[in-house]
Amino acid sequence: MKFFLTGGTGFVGTYLTKHLGQLGHELTILSRSGRTKPGTPANVRYLQGDPTIAGPWQKLVPEHDVIINLAGSSVFVRWTAENKKIIRASRVLTTRNLVAALAAVPDRQTKLLLSTSAIGYYGDRGDEELTEDSPPGHDFLANVAQEWEAAALAAQDLGVRTLITRFGLVLGRGGGVLGSLVPLFKSFVGGPVGSGQQWFSWIDQSDQLRAFLFVLDHPDLSGVFNFCSPQPVRNAEFAAALGRVLNRPSFLAAPAFMVKLALGEFADVILGGQRVLPKRLLAAGFTFEYPTIEASLRHQLLEQE
Repeated sequence: MKFFLTGGTGFVGTYLTKHLGQLGHELTILSRSGRTKPGTPANVRYLQGDPTIAGPWQKLVPEHDVIINLAGSSVFVRWTAENKKIIRASRVLTTRNLVAALAAVPDRQTKLLLSTSAIGYYGDRGDEELTEDSPPGHDFLANVAQEWEAAALAAQDLGVRTLITRFGLVLGRGGGVLGSLVPLFKSFVGGPVGSGQQWFSWIDQSDQLRAFLFVLDHPDLSGVFNFCSPQPVRNAEFAAALGRVLNRPSFLAAPAFMVKLALGEFADVILGGQRVLPKRLLAAGFTFEYPTIEASLRHQLLEQE
Protein backbone atom coordinates (compact mmCIF):
# COMPACT_ATOMS: atom_id res chain seq x y z
CA MET A 1 0.00 0.00 0.00
CA LYS A 2 1.01 3.63 -0.46
CA PHE A 3 1.01 5.83 2.65
CA PHE A 4 1.20 9.63 2.88
CA LEU A 5 2.23 10.94 6.32
CA THR A 6 2.24 14.34 7.93
CA GLY A 7 4.15 14.51 11.19
CA GLY A 8 6.19 11.54 10.04
CA THR A 9 9.43 12.88 11.51
CA GLY A 10 8.10 13.20 15.07
CA PHE A 11 8.27 10.70 17.93
CA VAL A 12 5.22 8.69 16.88
CA GLY A 13 5.73 9.23 13.16
CA THR A 14 9.34 8.04 13.11
CA TYR A 15 8.39 4.78 14.82
CA LEU A 16 5.41 4.23 12.53
CA THR A 17 7.44 5.01 9.43
CA LYS A 18 10.13 2.52 10.42
CA HIS A 19 7.71 -0.34 10.92
CA LEU A 20 5.44 0.38 7.94
CA GLY A 21 8.57 0.53 5.79
CA GLN A 22 9.77 -2.80 7.16
CA LEU A 23 6.41 -4.30 6.15
CA GLY A 24 7.16 -3.29 2.55
CA HIS A 25 4.75 -0.38 2.17
CA GLU A 26 5.65 2.72 0.14
CA LEU A 27 5.74 5.88 2.24
CA THR A 28 5.83 9.58 1.43
CA ILE A 29 6.74 11.77 4.42
CA LEU A 30 5.79 15.43 4.18
CA SER A 31 8.30 17.66 5.98
CA ARG A 32 9.27 21.30 5.88
CA SER A 33 12.84 20.50 4.86
CA GLY A 34 12.15 17.57 2.55
CA ARG A 35 15.64 16.27 3.28
CA THR A 36 16.14 12.52 3.09
CA LYS A 37 17.68 11.07 6.24
CA PRO A 38 20.84 8.93 5.97
CA GLY A 39 19.99 5.24 5.68
CA THR A 40 16.46 5.85 4.42
CA PRO A 41 15.21 2.74 2.58
CA ALA A 42 14.17 2.98 -1.06
CA ASN A 43 10.48 2.60 -0.23
CA VAL A 44 10.47 5.81 1.88
CA ARG A 45 10.71 9.28 0.37
CA TYR A 46 10.57 12.78 1.85
CA LEU A 47 8.53 15.55 0.27
CA GLN A 48 9.15 19.22 1.00
CA GLY A 49 6.13 21.23 2.09
CA ASP A 50 4.44 23.04 4.96
CA PRO A 51 1.23 21.16 5.77
CA THR A 52 -0.38 24.28 7.27
CA ILE A 53 -0.14 26.03 3.90
CA ALA A 54 -1.84 24.90 0.70
CA GLY A 55 0.73 24.09 -1.95
CA PRO A 56 2.04 21.73 -4.63
CA TRP A 57 2.41 18.93 -2.07
CA GLN A 58 -1.37 18.49 -2.08
CA LYS A 59 -1.30 17.23 -5.68
CA LEU A 60 0.57 14.10 -4.53
CA VAL A 61 -1.93 13.13 -1.82
CA PRO A 62 -4.35 11.41 -4.26
CA GLU A 63 -1.59 9.01 -5.37
CA HIS A 64 -1.72 7.29 -1.97
CA ASP A 65 -4.11 4.75 -0.49
CA VAL A 66 -3.80 5.79 3.16
CA ILE A 67 -3.23 9.27 4.58
CA ILE A 68 -1.95 9.33 8.17
CA ASN A 69 -2.18 12.75 9.76
CA LEU A 70 0.16 13.00 12.76
CA ALA A 71 1.08 16.67 12.46
CA GLY A 72 0.91 18.84 15.55
CA SER A 73 3.44 21.05 17.30
CA SER A 74 4.30 20.10 20.88
CA VAL A 75 1.92 21.20 23.63
CA PHE A 76 4.72 20.77 26.18
CA VAL A 77 5.60 24.47 26.09
CA ARG A 78 4.52 27.59 27.95
CA TRP A 79 1.20 28.59 26.42
CA THR A 80 1.82 32.11 25.22
CA ALA A 81 -0.69 33.58 22.80
CA GLU A 82 1.73 32.88 19.94
CA ASN A 83 2.32 29.25 21.00
CA LYS A 84 -1.42 28.68 21.22
CA LYS A 85 -1.79 29.87 17.63
CA ILE A 86 0.95 27.47 16.53
CA ILE A 87 -0.59 24.52 18.44
CA ARG A 88 -3.96 25.12 16.85
CA ALA A 89 -2.75 25.89 13.31
CA SER A 90 -0.42 22.88 13.14
CA ARG A 91 -3.40 20.61 13.76
CA VAL A 92 -6.46 22.29 12.29
CA LEU A 93 -4.97 23.90 9.17
CA THR A 94 -2.97 20.77 8.29
CA THR A 95 -6.10 18.64 8.51
CA ARG A 96 -8.15 21.06 6.43
CA ASN A 97 -5.47 21.07 3.72
CA LEU A 98 -5.38 17.26 3.61
CA VAL A 99 -9.15 17.07 3.27
CA ALA A 100 -9.05 19.70 0.53
CA ALA A 101 -6.55 17.53 -1.33
CA LEU A 102 -8.83 14.51 -0.95
CA ALA A 103 -11.84 16.48 -2.19
CA ALA A 104 -10.28 16.61 -5.64
CA VAL A 105 -10.00 12.80 -5.88
CA PRO A 106 -12.71 11.16 -8.04
CA ASP A 107 -12.27 7.74 -6.38
CA ARG A 108 -12.05 9.06 -2.83
CA GLN A 109 -14.25 6.22 -1.55
CA THR A 110 -11.16 4.01 -1.93
CA LYS A 111 -9.04 6.24 0.34
CA LEU A 112 -8.51 6.07 4.09
CA LEU A 113 -7.72 9.00 6.37
CA LEU A 114 -6.27 8.19 9.78
CA SER A 115 -6.21 11.48 11.64
CA THR A 116 -4.73 11.97 15.08
CA SER A 117 -6.46 13.59 18.01
CA ALA A 118 -5.75 13.36 21.73
CA ILE A 119 -7.47 12.47 24.98
CA GLY A 120 -7.16 16.15 25.85
CA TYR A 121 -10.49 16.25 23.96
CA TYR A 122 -12.18 15.28 27.23
CA GLY A 123 -10.62 17.95 29.46
CA ASP A 124 -9.90 17.36 33.14
CA ARG A 125 -12.72 15.06 34.31
CA GLY A 126 -11.55 13.74 37.68
CA ASP A 127 -12.49 10.10 38.31
CA GLU A 128 -15.11 9.88 35.54
CA GLU A 129 -14.59 6.95 33.17
CA LEU A 130 -14.43 8.30 29.64
CA THR A 131 -15.16 6.47 26.39
CA GLU A 132 -15.49 7.62 22.79
CA ASP A 133 -19.12 8.51 23.56
CA SER A 134 -18.24 10.94 26.37
CA PRO A 135 -18.76 14.66 25.69
CA PRO A 136 -15.78 17.01 25.21
CA GLY A 137 -14.26 19.30 27.77
CA HIS A 138 -14.13 23.08 27.61
CA ASP A 139 -10.48 24.07 28.10
CA PHE A 140 -7.99 25.16 25.42
CA LEU A 141 -6.82 21.68 24.39
CA ALA A 142 -10.37 20.31 24.38
CA ASN A 143 -11.46 23.13 22.09
CA VAL A 144 -8.51 22.55 19.76
CA ALA A 145 -9.25 18.82 19.64
CA GLN A 146 -12.89 19.44 18.75
CA GLU A 147 -11.92 21.74 15.88
CA TRP A 148 -9.20 19.29 14.79
CA GLU A 149 -11.63 16.37 14.70
CA ALA A 150 -14.31 18.37 12.91
CA ALA A 151 -11.78 19.19 10.18
CA ALA A 152 -11.01 15.48 9.75
CA LEU A 153 -14.66 14.42 9.74
CA ALA A 154 -15.22 16.66 6.73
CA ALA A 155 -13.43 13.91 4.78
CA GLN A 156 -16.04 11.43 5.97
CA ASP A 157 -18.71 13.69 4.49
CA LEU A 158 -16.86 13.35 1.16
CA GLY A 159 -17.09 9.57 1.31
CA VAL A 160 -13.55 8.93 2.57
CA ARG A 161 -13.27 6.27 5.27
CA THR A 162 -12.11 8.31 8.23
CA LEU A 163 -10.73 7.19 11.58
CA ILE A 164 -9.86 9.57 14.39
CA THR A 165 -7.37 8.21 16.90
CA ARG A 166 -7.36 9.92 20.30
CA PHE A 167 -3.93 9.19 21.73
CA GLY A 168 -3.13 8.69 25.36
CA LEU A 169 0.44 9.48 26.45
CA VAL A 170 2.70 7.24 24.35
CA LEU A 171 5.31 5.22 26.21
CA GLY A 172 8.27 4.45 23.96
CA ARG A 173 12.03 4.40 23.77
CA GLY A 174 14.05 7.56 23.27
CA GLY A 175 11.32 10.18 23.37
CA GLY A 176 7.88 11.20 24.51
CA VAL A 177 7.05 11.28 28.20
CA LEU A 178 9.65 8.63 29.08
CA GLY A 179 12.35 10.63 27.32
CA SER A 180 11.65 13.47 29.76
CA LEU A 181 11.08 11.49 32.95
CA VAL A 182 13.63 8.66 32.84
CA PRO A 183 16.66 10.98 33.24
CA LEU A 184 15.02 12.56 36.30
CA PHE A 185 14.36 9.20 37.93
CA LYS A 186 17.86 7.99 37.12
CA SER A 187 19.17 11.12 38.84
CA PHE A 188 17.13 10.25 41.97
CA VAL A 189 14.76 13.22 41.59
CA GLY A 190 11.68 11.46 40.22
CA GLY A 191 8.24 11.25 41.75
CA PRO A 192 4.57 12.14 41.35
CA VAL A 193 3.36 15.56 40.22
CA GLY A 194 1.02 17.60 42.38
CA SER A 195 -1.37 15.43 44.38
CA GLY A 196 -0.46 12.34 42.33
CA GLN A 197 -4.14 11.41 42.25
CA GLN A 198 -4.82 12.63 38.72
CA TRP A 199 -5.40 9.91 36.12
CA PHE A 200 -2.70 9.00 33.63
CA SER A 201 -4.04 7.42 30.42
CA TRP A 202 -1.28 5.93 28.32
CA ILE A 203 -0.44 3.42 25.59
CA ASP A 204 2.64 1.34 24.90
CA GLN A 205 4.16 2.35 21.57
CA SER A 206 4.13 -1.25 20.36
CA ASP A 207 0.41 -1.49 21.07
CA GLN A 208 -0.14 1.85 19.36
CA LEU A 209 1.46 0.44 16.20
CA ARG A 210 -0.61 -2.74 16.48
CA ALA A 211 -3.77 -0.65 16.91
CA PHE A 212 -2.94 1.30 13.75
CA LEU A 213 -2.48 -1.94 11.80
CA PHE A 214 -5.65 -3.38 13.33
CA VAL A 215 -7.93 -0.56 12.19
CA LEU A 216 -6.24 -0.57 8.78
CA ASP A 217 -7.06 -4.24 8.38
CA HIS A 218 -10.73 -3.84 9.34
CA PRO A 219 -12.47 -1.85 6.58
CA ASP A 220 -15.73 -1.86 8.52
CA LEU A 221 -14.24 0.42 11.19
CA SER A 222 -14.52 4.21 11.07
CA GLY A 223 -15.10 7.12 13.42
CA VAL A 224 -13.40 7.82 16.73
CA PHE A 225 -11.16 5.40 18.65
CA ASN A 226 -9.36 5.94 21.94
CA PHE A 227 -5.79 4.69 21.55
CA CYS A 228 -4.93 4.05 25.19
CA SER A 229 -4.47 1.14 27.56
CA PRO A 230 -7.59 -0.38 29.17
CA GLN A 231 -5.83 0.10 32.52
CA PRO A 232 -5.18 3.80 33.18
CA VAL A 233 -3.37 4.56 36.44
CA ARG A 234 -3.06 7.50 38.78
CA ASN A 235 0.01 9.66 38.44
CA ALA A 236 1.43 8.37 41.72
CA GLU A 237 0.99 4.75 40.55
CA PHE A 238 2.84 5.56 37.34
CA ALA A 239 5.71 7.19 39.26
CA ALA A 240 5.95 4.21 41.62
CA ALA A 241 6.02 1.73 38.72
CA LEU A 242 8.70 3.73 36.91
CA GLY A 243 10.77 3.83 40.09
CA ARG A 244 10.50 0.05 40.51
CA VAL A 245 11.51 -0.66 36.92
CA LEU A 246 14.50 1.69 37.11
CA ASN A 247 15.36 0.66 40.68
CA ARG A 248 15.17 4.28 41.79
CA PRO A 249 13.16 6.10 44.47
CA SER A 250 9.92 7.75 43.40
CA PHE A 251 8.94 9.91 46.36
CA LEU A 252 10.19 13.37 45.37
CA ALA A 253 6.87 14.94 44.44
CA ALA A 254 6.74 18.16 42.40
CA PRO A 255 4.38 20.51 44.31
CA ALA A 256 1.51 21.94 42.30
CA PHE A 257 2.54 25.56 42.91
CA MET A 258 6.03 24.91 41.50
CA VAL A 259 4.58 23.26 38.40
CA LYS A 260 2.29 26.25 37.86
CA LEU A 261 5.17 28.70 38.29
CA ALA A 262 7.26 26.80 35.76
CA LEU A 263 4.62 26.02 33.14
CA GLY A 264 1.85 28.59 33.50
CA GLU A 265 -1.49 27.59 31.98
CA PHE A 266 -0.07 24.34 30.60
CA ALA A 267 0.39 23.16 34.21
CA ASP A 268 -3.36 22.47 34.34
CA VAL A 269 -2.81 19.64 31.85
CA ILE A 270 -0.10 18.07 34.03
CA LEU A 271 -2.01 18.53 37.27
CA GLY A 272 -5.28 17.30 35.81
CA GLY A 273 -6.01 14.13 33.88
CA GLN A 274 -8.46 11.82 32.15
CA ARG A 275 -9.50 8.27 32.97
CA VAL A 276 -9.94 7.09 29.38
CA LEU A 277 -10.94 3.61 28.21
CA PRO A 278 -10.54 2.15 24.68
CA LYS A 279 -14.13 0.94 24.47
CA ARG A 280 -14.37 0.73 20.67
CA LEU A 281 -11.00 -0.98 20.14
CA LEU A 282 -11.89 -3.67 22.67
CA ALA A 283 -15.37 -4.11 21.19
CA ALA A 284 -13.80 -4.61 17.74
CA GLY A 285 -11.65 -7.45 19.10
CA PHE A 286 -8.29 -5.73 19.58
CA THR A 287 -6.09 -7.17 22.33
CA PHE A 288 -3.32 -5.28 24.10
CA GLU A 289 0.06 -6.95 24.41
CA TYR A 290 1.09 -4.57 27.20
CA PRO A 291 -2.09 -3.60 29.07
CA THR A 292 -0.47 -2.87 32.46
CA ILE A 293 1.84 0.01 33.25
CA GLU A 294 4.61 -2.12 34.71
CA ALA A 295 4.59 -4.54 31.76
CA SER A 296 4.86 -1.62 29.36
CA LEU A 297 7.67 0.08 31.28
CA ARG A 298 9.64 -3.15 31.51
CA HIS A 299 9.15 -3.72 27.80
CA GLN A 300 10.26 -0.22 26.84
CA LEU A 301 13.10 0.27 29.32
CA LEU A 302 14.54 -3.20 29.98
CA GLU A 303 13.86 -5.38 26.95
CA GLN A 304 15.62 -5.21 23.60
CA GLU A 305 13.71 -5.10 20.34
